[in-house]
Amino acid sequence: MALGKRKREQQDLWVATCDLPKSPGHPFYAKLNRLLDEAEFDAFVENLCKPYYKDGPGRPGIPPGIYFRMLFIGFFEGLDSQRAIAWRCSDSRSLQSFLGLSITQPTPDHSTLTVIRQRLPLDVHEAVFTFVLSIAHVKKLLKGKSVAVDSTFIEADAAMRSIVRRDTGDSWKAYIRKLMAEEGIEDPTDEDIRKFDKKRKKTVSNKEWKSPIDPDARIMKMKDSRTHTWLTRRSMRLILTPTLC
Repeated sequence: MALGKRKREQQDLWVATCDLPKSPGHPFYAKLNRLLDEAEFDAFVENLCKPYYKDGPGRPGIPPGIYFRMLFIGFFEGLDSQRAIAWRCSDSRSLQSFLGLSITQPTPDHSTLTVIRQRLPLDVHEAVFTFVLSIAHVKKLLKGKSVAVDSTFIEADAAMRSIVRRDTGDSWKAYIRKLMAEEGIEDPTDEDIRKFDKKRKKTVSNKEWKSPIDPDARIMKMKDSRTHTWLTRRSMRLILTPTLC
């Protein structure tokens, strides 16, 4: 066999589409596409997204089915940016096939993904992902590998200003004013309230206080010597990984 050499001359101007290389496809994405077709996924997302598009003449946008398939690719392959998703799709013939695009059609770029993401609200994205993951889980296309706990901490001062009493609905500041009134201190200034609150012995309980912004938030004291009270919100999620079979 003779040594092959990489050609550097200009490529042919016209190439027949039948002569272009074909991709055998990716086993996982091919199986996922069959699953989506059986569930009439494209009709589902088109009806779901229809209220957010204008009726009448105009250039058709990217079909929702293509947009969400690109998000699935980012989810399954751990791509954390729209640029990465767009590049991955344009670089892979098998993913172009998964999107339903012919070899002569370009894949959507990252700016197009941004426009669609801004157009569609969060609850639409959640509904689509829930729809697909629930079906894929039933079909045993996905396997749960582990459970993770996410925690988000909110700055202490902001948290203290936002919590309210469960029984009366009073804010922290209104509560301190009542305590000062019981001791005969009338019409205190903000500085008086701050000094009074700093000197008194604090007891803050989740049974007595809550966050009106986030009902799932909980009050938590830090382990060090600081007296700050933090709000923490915990959520549990199942990590799913694709099964290539």
